[in-house]
Amino acid sequence: MTLNRRTLLKTSIAAAAPGALWTPARAAGIGDKELVLGTHLDLSGPVAIAMPVIRNGIQMRIDEANEAGGINGRKLRLVIEDNASQPSQAVRAVDKLIRKDEVFALLCPFGSGPNVATVKKAVDAGVICFAPYAASALVRQAAGQTPLLFTTNLNYDSTTSAAVRWATGNLGTKKVGFVYQEGPFGDLVGKGVKAALAAKGMPLAAEASYKVGDLDFSSHVARMQAAGVDLIVCATTTRETIAVAAEVKKLGLTGVNVLTASPGRAGLTIALGKEAMEGVYGVGTWRIATPDQANATEKAWAESYRKRFKAEPDDVAATFYDYTSWFLQEVRNAGRDLTTEKLVKALQASTFKGVNSYDTQRFANNHIDPEWTRVEQVVQGRWTARSSVVDPAKISL
Repeated sequence: MTLNRRTLLKTSIAAAAPGALWTPARAAGIGDKELVLGTHLDLSGPVAIAMPVIRNGIQMRIDEANEAGGINGRKLRLVIEDNASQPSQAVRAVDKLIRKDEVFALLCPFGSGPNVATVKKAVDAGVICFAPYAASALVRQAAGQTPLLFTTNLNYDSTTSAAVRWATGNLGTKKVGFVYQEGPFGDLVGKGVKAALAAKGMPLAAEASYKVGDLDFSSHVARMQAAGVDLIVCATTTRETIAVAAEVKKLGLTGVNVLTASPGRAGLTIALGKEAMEGVYGVGTWRIATPDQANATEKAWAESYRKRFKAEPDDVAATFYDYTSWFLQEVRNAGRDLTTEKLVKALQASTFKGVNSYDTQRFANNHIDPEWTRVEQVVQGRWTARSSVVDPAKISL
């Protein structure tokens, strides 16, 4: 067996006490002049339509750092693999990133199923997993007790629960239906929906599930109509959110509101859905600043994005730019003599406010805190605030 740095690291971890953070003199991925990072995204599967902006946001911040000479004398190299939103393909991708590319960290890997299937493999190999875009609670459960996982995606259950409480208190909601993606994402959103309804003494009137990749939601909405619901809560991503909203309008259900969990509340959803999205509510977990609302920092970022990608800036791109910025901020703070342990300590002590953050955040037990959230609605083609920004753990919307 060839003893590379990754093999030596795994041997060291195995010899350490359970739960201990054990770091070799030089972790994999750290060269004299280069730091190797990796990620896995859905480049060919059902959510591939949303990947260009995610990829652009990550790459833009890395390119900026390299153009400024790198970080502490090292240029950054990002290796991107395709997970196609399939856990089995994600396992192969992460195995390649660890074994062949010897990445130092995984940065913003995409998808609940793919991350649940791979996070334990990564952290067991001594790889930091930072900001997976997935159901954070389930990814943390899958990883076990580890200091190497940092989650920035707000919990789907608590944020959705706050939004449903707001809806039942402000929209006159009497009957709630639930359309959800089968798997970890739908399970967590459903947990939040049911918790909010239980607090109000309301039963769930109807529910309908779908599989990743499904496109026809006529039967799902018909089930909601038959149950007489006046609010449909959706555990859906971009295409599915649009499909549900379009079906509601097609059936002329004017008294039925649609509320999408945070993955469906994005600028891209409006851009693709257009009129179908008008009036839809969403769980907002970051700012979406239209040109007339943007501050100087947001305007400068947007102009830089346009020049680099010859495309209009996107809120999701800004969010992944922010996640990458936070990570690189602490790589710099960890110093030239970078180790996994030094970066973990730097991240745990850090604070950050990005281009489109609602407010300053930090890590509490390696999860983003506070989970700033607000309810928004599509009004004249843009997400518009309908509630104040709050921390769902402390106050209802």
